[in-house]
Amino acid sequence: MTFPEPLALPADDWIGWLDAHVDADLAASATALVALRTAPPRDALAVLELWNDSDAALGDADSITSLLSEVHPDAAVRERAESRQQDVAKARTARGQDAAVFAAVRDADATGLAADDSADADSAAARLHDRILRDYRRSGIDRDVATLARLAEIDERTTVLDQTFSRGIRDDVRSIRVAAEQLDGLPGDWIDAHPAGDDGLVEVTTDYPDYVPFRTYARDGDARRALVQQYLTRAWPENDAVLRELLALRDEKARLLGYDGWPDYDAEVKMIGSGPAIGDFIERLAEISGDAARRDFDELLARRRQDEPDATGLDAASNTYYSELLRRERFGVDAQEVRRYFDFTRVRAGLLDVTGRLFGLEYAPVADTTWHEDVASWDVLKDGERIGRIHLDLHPREGKYKHAAQFDLAAGIRDRRLPEGVLVCNFPRGLMDHDQVTTLFHEFGHLLHHVLGGDQRWARFSGVATEWDFVEAPSQMLEEWAWDADILRGFALDADGEPIPADLVRRMREADEFGTALYVRTQLFYSALSYELHRALPADITERLVELQGRYDLFGYVEGTHMHASFGHLGGYSSAYYTYQWSLVIAKDLFSAFDPSDLFAEEPASRYRDRVLAPGGRRDAADLVADFLGRPFDERAYGRWLAGE
Repeated sequence: MTFPEPLALPADDWIGWLDAHVDADLAASATALVALRTAPPRDALAVLELWNDSDAALGDADSITSLLSEVHPDAAVRERAESRQQDVAKARTARGQDAAVFAAVRDADATGLAADDSADADSAAARLHDRILRDYRRSGIDRDVATLARLAEIDERTTVLDQTFSRGIRDDVRSIRVAAEQLDGLPGDWIDAHPAGDDGLVEVTTDYPDYVPFRTYARDGDARRALVQQYLTRAWPENDAVLRELLALRDEKARLLGYDGWPDYDAEVKMIGSGPAIGDFIERLAEISGDAARRDFDELLARRRQDEPDATGLDAASNTYYSELLRRERFGVDAQEVRRYFDFTRVRAGLLDVTGRLFGLEYAPVADTTWHEDVASWDVLKDGERIGRIHLDLHPREGKYKHAAQFDLAAGIRDRRLPEGVLVCNFPRGLMDHDQVTTLFHEFGHLLHHVLGGDQRWARFSGVATEWDFVEAPSQMLEEWAWDADILRGFALDADGEPIPADLVRRMREADEFGTALYVRTQLFYSALSYELHRALPADITERLVELQGRYDLFGYVEGTHMHASFGHLGGYSSAYYTYQWSLVIAKDLFSAFDPSDLFAEEPASRYRDRVLAPGGRRDAADLVADFLGRPFDERAYGRWLAGE
């Protein structure tokens, strides 16, 4: 099969190209909807094809505007992308309230949809028809004119607020200036990359390549605390007001649609099913992780008290430093020793080699025009046939998205368009910490899901299109391949070309197992914050944050900070940060089907690729997992991981 060419990006005049691209997509969607409104009654398959044309066009415009607003180096392009993203959101809202289009879908003869959908044996057409009708109900199609108008206003305003919230985090890079002696403990290559200024002081920023090593290695506790305080007050106070309005509007929307609040509205289309179930899930994990978390916390605190006898706890300014110190002393694992085996260029090459062998793929480098010279691109081939294209944008720069995520550039649609995805991260250009390596594997898992799940007839089900509390599971599972000694020896080499010793990897794993329950408790704090802010709409968000951190996280609140203002997941994930632990339950169960002694074994890897990743969103996530495992997923493997077994 010959696929269409990938999306052609411009060499210059990005604003002109963006406007033309979005205008064409909006026009294509409008044309399809006109045909739906005006054509005589027809069979459901013909209606769905027109809907698919609209879906593909809106998705295309949404992807390119979302990506460019976060990665383009020119602020004018980022601003234009945000503006056009609002146009796309308005068009999507209007479609969701279009009574004539809804009637065309509702009244079409859906008899025999599955039989007509011969290319999708799992009745994807019937599933699409059901999902469209469900979406119309959730958009308020049965509400009165005044309510629909208010819902449209809310959607438009929340789009702007989401963008403002994200921009506030992206653009607020803070820093401290420290004396040379305050760099004691940091890696030599990091120090070399941070020369002192004319005043004799060194600038340390809140961007990841500065923040993570400084917080982990700097021996000067006051300097660590100063940087952590800056990091946890990014986008404050502006984003506090933005978030407050966003929470209120989400709640209003849910109640206008007949729900008890935003968590119920949001959870209805996820695996978990309801808002209260989120709270129950958080409490259940808090209970099973409590004893182990307290044990590890006490050990960490005891180590800190060797240096500071009067210390009463740990927080973000001390926990990572003492965790690293304890791992070095107890397990003989020095992260600075480990990182010398993880040169960025070798790690990136190793990632492609590992995933290529695992899933039967090849990566062909592409000299492609992109938005920045740092971006590297590859065509993805399976059985010699190009099935997609990937772009890796992996280093920080001014104005760029500050975290790590996979963005769509184009959703794959069978016989029409290749899937294209972008990995956006903020890694150093030289040596990487091992946790950065696992993050790269994690995010690449999303990218693979996007490409391998991109051969779909229906745009709605292309790529990472499953329930949102499943989407992290494939990426979390891929992290396991960054912990295997035999696999790491293929690309984890020091400057002399010597591979990382297997004994060191064994000790790294043992060290990583320390603090697992503490990590879970911190994640439960984030989950509870995400859920409770949307459930209760507290008058003082910082006050509620402090309360929830004290309840779930054993690490204390850093005085004077307002972490919620830069908690980016409150945008896209809203009340559903719990999904990271929900997905991790599934990821640990998925990995139990692989042989730890041979992670390249073809049978489970190809079965996983074909039954979990390739279907995209054509089936419920629980069914995909059950098809792969031969049973419904459960929490046993997660429990063993939590217990260190």
